[in-house]
Amino acid sequence: MRTAQVSRNTAETQISVSINLDGTGVSRLSTGVGFFDHMLDQIARHGLIDLDVQAKGDLHIDAHHTVEDVGITLGQALARAVGDKKGIRRYGHAYVPLDEALSRVVIDFSGRPGLIWHVPFTRAMIGEFDVDLAREFFQGLVNHAAITVHVDNLRGDNSHHQCETVFKAFGRALRAAAEPDSRMGEVIPSTKGSL
Repeated sequence: MRTAQVSRNTAETQISVSINLDGTGVSRLSTGVGFFDHMLDQIARHGLIDLDVQAKGDLHIDAHHTVEDVGITLGQALARAVGDKKGIRRYGHAYVPLDEALSRVVIDFSGRPGLIWHVPFTRAMIGEFDVDLAREFFQGLVNHAAITVHVDNLRGDNSHHQCETVFKAFGRALRAAAEPDSRMGEVIPSTKGSL
């Protein structure tokens, strides 16, 4: 089983993340930010990843530190769970619609962190969730998972739908990229011999 557990404790947040890349989409989420929990559930459910995220942060200030630090911790757990990347597909992509919204996410387990983000949210807040935090989450994740992720919201009028399609597409693309490829065997999918 490709699993990992990572804890991160700072003066601003205390976070614990457990991940099973070969799970069934079961999640246990408690970040104190309801909409963010809903988005993390999309990653687990659509990525068929078992995900446990427990976070306590300085929400009396705002959700920024909590959301960013969950991204960092999840990125570290993802890097540990995927291991040396032997035999994985490496690349994954997904298009996900939700009513009028459509997003595309493309992932490369490249060993090089990079986030390319094109999500023109139609409003700044989804309930009490600042939409800028979606990018902060993914930036923290890619930096610490050492993956390249392209995120494009191709259309959408409703910010909730825009954001949800991004997280669902990420889950599905992650599932595809991390999936073992039986034809690859124990080979690292790179001409360099390492990722």
